[in-house]
Amino acid sequence: MSDRYRPNVTVACVVHCKGHFLMVKERIDGEIRWNQPAGHLEANETLLDACRREVFEETGIRVSPERLIGIYQFSATQNLAFLRFTFAAELSDMPQPRPQDRQIQQACWLTTNEALSCTAQHRSILVAKSIKDYLEGKGSGTELLNADSLLIATPSKAW
Repeated sequence: MSDRYRPNVTVACVVHCKGHFLMVKERIDGEIRWNQPAGHLEANETLLDACRREVFEETGIRVSPERLIGIYQFSATQNLAFLRFTFAAELSDMPQPRPQDRQIQQACWLTTNEALSCTAQHRSILVAKSIKDYLEGKGSGTELLNADSLLIATPSKAW
């Protein structure tokens, strides 16, 4: 029997303010890459809490995700796959980013043109896709997410 398919569950946030997007620059496999603030879902964490945490860790900015732009499936390699929940947050002012995570080289605000013109340096194709989907108004409210059963079930209630 082969191993069960287990994609990495990640969150990302398209943070927008006055025509600019909050982006992070990080070193991945020795190369500089641009991404939205993003990262892995941790145990016993809701998707929204993971999104808030990742944005704060990577930029030092606190946000409240307003909508789910999309859920994206992405295979980076034959053996590395992701299920990415991408959220949107709109800010009225552009606070100075102060990354808390030492792996982040820089966090800054880029115009739409700047963010989309460096696609060769994006972490994945989902970076530009998420910005474009945001600009098209895609997504739905976060109320469709349900974490009521997040706590580990007792053995008698487990599937």
